[in-house]
Amino acid sequence: MSKPSLLVLYGSQTGTAQDTAQRILRQAKRKWLQVQVFPLDSYNVADLISEPLVVFVCATTGQGEAPDNMKNFWRFLFKKSLPVGSLSRLDCAVLGLGDSSYPKFNFVAKKLHKRLLQLGARVLLPVGLVDDQHDLGSDAVIDPWLTSFWEEVLVLYPSVADVAPLREDEPLPPTYMFHFLDDVKEEADHRLRNTEQTVHSASQAFPARLVSNRRVSDVSHFQEVRHIEFDITGSNIQFGAGDVVNMRPCNAPEDGRQFCQLLRLDPDARFTLSATDNTAVPARLPQPCTVRHLVESYLDIGAVPRRSFFELLSTFATNELEREKLVEFSSAAGQAELHSYCNQLRRTALEVLTDFPNTTAELQVDYLLDLFPEIQPRSFSIASSLQVHPNRLQILVAVVRYKTKLYKPRRGLCSSWLSSLDPEQGDVRVPLWVKKGSLKFPKEQDTPVIMVGPGTGVAPFRSALQERTAEGKTANVLFFGCRSESKDFYFRSEWEEMTEAGHLTLFTVFSRDQEEKVYVQHRVTENAALLWDLIANKRGCFYIAGNAKQMPASVSDALKGVFQQEGGVSSEEAEQMLVAMERAGRLQSETWS
Repeated sequence: MSKPSLLVLYGSQTGTAQDTAQRILRQAKRKWLQVQVFPLDSYNVADLISEPLVVFVCATTGQGEAPDNMKNFWRFLFKKSLPVGSLSRLDCAVLGLGDSSYPKFNFVAKKLHKRLLQLGARVLLPVGLVDDQHDLGSDAVIDPWLTSFWEEVLVLYPSVADVAPLREDEPLPPTYMFHFLDDVKEEADHRLRNTEQTVHSASQAFPARLVSNRRVSDVSHFQEVRHIEFDITGSNIQFGAGDVVNMRPCNAPEDGRQFCQLLRLDPDARFTLSATDNTAVPARLPQPCTVRHLVESYLDIGAVPRRSFFELLSTFATNELEREKLVEFSSAAGQAELHSYCNQLRRTALEVLTDFPNTTAELQVDYLLDLFPEIQPRSFSIASSLQVHPNRLQILVAVVRYKTKLYKPRRGLCSSWLSSLDPEQGDVRVPLWVKKGSLKFPKEQDTPVIMVGPGTGVAPFRSALQERTAEGKTANVLFFGCRSESKDFYFRSEWEEMTEAGHLTLFTVFSRDQEEKVYVQHRVTENAALLWDLIANKRGCFYIAGNAKQMPASVSDALKGVFQQEGGVSSEEAEQMLVAMERAGRLQSETWS
């Protein structure tokens, strides 16, 4: 049998599944196989019936949802009209990327695996369930899974073993070639155009004007939190309560300058890109493009690098000491060492380059897009309603900043970038687009809504309360918690006005304002009789939003306690009631880590 052509299809939200798909691509190229990689929604799914060998790499997002770049594929694959044996010629494998701290761990991969079997595909090995919470990270599952996959491919196609694979220390050809222009340097305008269209998306974001950017946590508070407002006039952007806004941040200018110095690049130099195979040139990069725009707006130089970064970097190393260390970080045996060097300390790719100066000096510019992933969009719950603030979109942002053993404090890329923007410095534009969120609020006028949103988790509930009060829906209960009444009680005056108007029942808790720490789950327990009446007798809906660590589980446990105390049910029955509420859409959560 001749060598197979391999197709790798991925659904990725944060870039991890894409990175894994490209790793499989590199392994296939080293075995001299014909291989192609696509996001699932860029592939014509009807062609699956004629594909011989496919690997699906799928992340799970939010509460068990498919990533944005595979949603169309997902809808098509689950059409009831698809014949049972329609994929009977297909040999395939499914690798799922998930996080076991979320309840629906690897839900998408499990469901895809089951559906492929229903459609007659032959699945070569058990679905791989990668867990981001594993002590050694995702590679603890990916490595042995890929070894098993290639063993299955060899059984199916013995001729793959006929040709010696390319050695690991030999670099593959770059995906793109840089062609630098010698003409006069011009200040390229990389601002987004064509804002008149009705649907804005990742490929065509709307450049919204920054209206205000103010700190809403007290200056003495350890956490900087900002309330940011954008003008979306002329965008035709529509959104409702529970929806989210996406935006792509930029690297700090000083990081861009340091990067250019390390690689001896002229930030004002202009270039065009051409693909070395049939890969499309990134649509988000203008042609021609300046090095400054590439480095500040596209390459994710501030991320903690993945293993694939060290694999490629090691192929350029000529300094023996640096090469040995890079090879170790690239190997399966060196993952614990890499974890303590990079992940634990949150060391960035830019900092790694400074630690390996000789290898960095050897880097070829053509490999930049292979070495550094694209900056991924960040999502924020929308904290306002168009019914109250027409042509405006507001968000509540906690600025991520923390210390590790490294000298320089760690900063969240997007929150730090947003906090640095000052509308008083001129016309500041932020490209953004809106998508449907996971929270859905009841249309019925009298259905009570109970919302638990500590900290910045209150953002989607501000949007919901503004929308609901504008529509005359007054059966609203909010549990809000923060550290201190005087330091981080967000939107206090608004909640007090709504309460006085009879539109809101408000319960607050300030965890550090007394000796004993008290949290939102304690307030839920204290108000058991009210909650039981609203949920059991008035068919109320219950919502949780905020940090995914302990809070959501603690609030769910408190709600189970309410059912046991007021409803007189057992622990098992209370659990079943929660599950039934979730299935009916009456218990919803939006959490983030």
